[in-house]
Amino acid sequence: MGKVKNWIRAHLPTKRRLIQLYAALLFNANLKGFGKGRIYQGPIKNICAPGLNCYSCPGASAACPLGALQNALTASNAKAATYMFGIILLYGMLFGRWICGFLCPFGLIQDLLHKIKTPKLKKSRVTRVLSYLKYVILGLFVIILPLMFAGKDVILPAFCKYICPSGTLLGGIGLLGHPDNAEQLGMLGPLFTWKFVLLVIFVVASIFIYRFFCRFFCPLGALYGLFNKIALFGIKLEKPKCIDCGRCLAKCEMDIRHVGDNECINCGACISVCPTKAISWKGSQVFIAPNEIAVVKAAAEKDAGEETKKAAERVEKTVAKRKFVTKIVAVVLMLSLLAGALVYYNVLDKGTAVTPPVETPVGDTFNPAENKGKVTVINFWGTWCQPCKDELPHFDELATEFEGRATFLILNTEFEKEKAPDYIATHFPESKMLFGYDAGDAYFQTLGGLPGAYPMTVVLDVNGVIIARHPGAVSYEELKADIEKGLSAGPATGVVLPGKNVGNLCYGQEFALHNAKSED
Repeated sequence: MGKVKNWIRAHLPTKRRLIQLYAALLFNANLKGFGKGRIYQGPIKNICAPGLNCYSCPGASAACPLGALQNALTASNAKAATYMFGIILLYGMLFGRWICGFLCPFGLIQDLLHKIKTPKLKKSRVTRVLSYLKYVILGLFVIILPLMFAGKDVILPAFCKYICPSGTLLGGIGLLGHPDNAEQLGMLGPLFTWKFVLLVIFVVASIFIYRFFCRFFCPLGALYGLFNKIALFGIKLEKPKCIDCGRCLAKCEMDIRHVGDNECINCGACISVCPTKAISWKGSQVFIAPNEIAVVKAAAEKDAGEETKKAAERVEKTVAKRKFVTKIVAVVLMLSLLAGALVYYNVLDKGTAVTPPVETPVGDTFNPAENKGKVTVINFWGTWCQPCKDELPHFDELATEFEGRATFLILNTEFEKEKAPDYIATHFPESKMLFGYDAGDAYFQTLGGLPGAYPMTVVLDVNGVIIARHPGAVSYEELKADIEKGLSAGPATGVVLPGKNVGNLCYGQEFALHNAKSED
């Protein structure tokens, strides 16, 4: 029985682990998203969570500050960029890298991976040098590359798009793991393959190296680390008490050079090993009144009298009571917040999709609203996608067959804006189809497409109601049947895709067409 109790005690979650689990659930409170295989896009999604928590995760109830910052920079939106810098500044000044240690869901995942019993690679001079890599990633992928594409009709959140493992695991795989989206597994492009390989590397490395991604690659941690010394929350070192024994550095698994520096995630592991109690939590004396501090200091003197020591004991008991009451109040408030979030996201809020902003048109434009009375076929494709290229001849044939009665809008991905026109000019020089690009892949995602999963075809009837959505290649016969159905549609009923009320979603949106195509 004693062994069982000891095992239970040894495996009970620490306070830090409980806070990590709480934060992960709070920032992913949209549990119904996992059941439906869809992301939450309601109004509260405009609020940023403090940690690395992908916007595209089915459960995500808030946005990722890093992704929002990149989008603001690449969209040349000064107000949005100022807002995002302000949010990150606020989080940094309040918490610093305490966020990494306690509130980041992907940090929790890395901690759990490192719990797997295997030989571990200890920190060294090499890992300390590698810790600077995240600052390079911050400058290049979060700031420079998004700014390079600012004002060019291309939204490029470079870190999210090419590196972020949280987006691949929680967003990509989180969505693809749902049965309704499984059919899109066969349509994933090279970009997803690249990110999946990176994810595998990060996951495997995190088993052997403590917080592999956090220490060497995370630009959000690099940003928050700049605020560690001035943050209100975190750990502090009282230098007069420090004897330079080095126990704190030996205990810490991060690449710190001293307690509380840029690499410190404020986990608090060093507090328990400090022999002189020189390390403590910031604000730990907030429960002690100024006059009580004097009593405690007096009792610590060698020549302190008995009365002084008794007074100090009374102060300690009073402070303990204050801390206990504060903890109870904090727990009640935290649980109330979590319960409220779970009820709101899963019961009260319907998560209405937010229509993406319309990009500035380049060259000619096509507005589906002007196409009422005709069937509209919208196809999303890419030159790298073989199923996409295989089905385009069928689309071209049907565009000729239904000329005047159906309009075919063929949209390539935004990162192929420069490459696609050459392919179009070579293979479809006299086509009746309209070729354009989907800036930022905004409409592809709004219509239910998953990142990197192409092709996808959406058919709107003569009233502008979506009557079919084909994730993956569609045959000549299937598409022809959809067009004929759309032409015979009666008055609009507003009934669209099962479980997704997006009637007339495309109308009112303009798609930029390739200049090369408009000149043919």
